Amino acid sequence: MTRDDIIRMAREASGYISELPNGDAWLFDDAALERFAAIVAAAEREKCAEICDNSAKWSELAYALAAAIRARGQ
Repeated sequence: MTRDDIIRMAREASGYISELPNGDAWLFDDAALERFAAIVAAAEREKCAEICDNSAKWSELAYALAAAIRARGQ
């Protein structure tokens, strides 16, 4: 994930920036922090599943692994 991806996910989770003297800080209430964690986990699962999908042409096991990774989010 890139820095821009993480910032996009933080905004999507309704985090907000607080300007501090030594730099900005992202702040989250409990609900926003849970949303952010869920968004990051879903993005990571999808990237892992995509790697398996790209390997599926060589192995049916890879396809099954991709499905299992995506199912973890349900």
